Amino acid sequence: MTAVKEMHITGVSRGKEFSPNLENNDDAIFHAVEDNLRLLGYKVSVCCEKDFVKQTCESQVIYNMARDTSTLKRLKELEQEGCFVVNSAFGIENCIRKRMTELLLEHQIPHPVSLIIPTDLKAIPEDWKYPCWVKRGDSHAMLKQDVSYAETEQDVLNILGDFKSRNIPSAVLNEHLAGDLVKFYGVQGTGFFYWYYSSPSGHSKFGLEAINGEARGLPFEESSLKHYADEASLALGVPVYGGDCVITSPGQMKIIDFNDWPSFSCCRADAGLNIAKYIHQSIEARY
Repeated sequence: MTAVKEMHITGVSRGKEFSPNLENNDDAIFHAVEDNLRLLGYKVSVCCEKDFVKQTCESQVIYNMARDTSTLKRLKELEQEGCFVVNSAFGIENCIRKRMTELLLEHQIPHPVSLIIPTDLKAIPEDWKYPCWVKRGDSHAMLKQDVSYAETEQDVLNILGDFKSRNIPSAVLNEHLAGDLVKFYGVQGTGFFYWYYSSPSGHSKFGLEAINGEARGLPFEESSLKHYADEASLALGVPVYGGDCVITSPGQMKIIDFNDWPSFSCCRADAGLNIAKYIHQSIEARY
């Protein structure tokens, strides 16, 4: 592959506050894409989120791992002016927990039973089942407390109280699913897809995967997992993606989380190559 023309690409790295316990891994995949784009013949300049919003951007193409609201606002403005952005800021916002839950359910992607609630709720609906997960609804997880396991209604109310004290207006309750926890990564349109059991890999942001314990190796079709992951990618608008899925019984699965641009820690070389490939192919088709 060679670049279709001399074109300048800007890369925007993720703010450190949005990479809890994964700063080095996020930096590594960001620069792996940079290196592969340069090998394809593109001129690439990179900057952090805070610098990006302060400067003029003249690039027609931007790849980014941004999360800050001011960065996303600027990226959306540039997209509306015709700039090609990977991942789209609109898609990144779709991966915020509340919106992600709504879109996955709307598009009938296999997903846990879920409930979106305000954090000032005084009682949980009587038919809600425990244990469950309580997740902040207004953002990606930035602290370990943003995703918590609850065994009782009082546990849920305590977590909601913490969210409210931190000015988090909404939460998402997910049923807890017993089964094998699988992590997956993909790049839309390239054929690249990688999955592995979360235990005993050691690749974890907060260590919450331990709740599900050791994987038993329940059988499932990788093609089905890839199909649902690609469907979620399209529904949310994030061609560079990762997520978590629980295999609940032989052949049965539910996607419990979906992320824009994860760190691809265990498949970084292939991911960096294929993300650059996706950007290159999109440029060829677009320009």
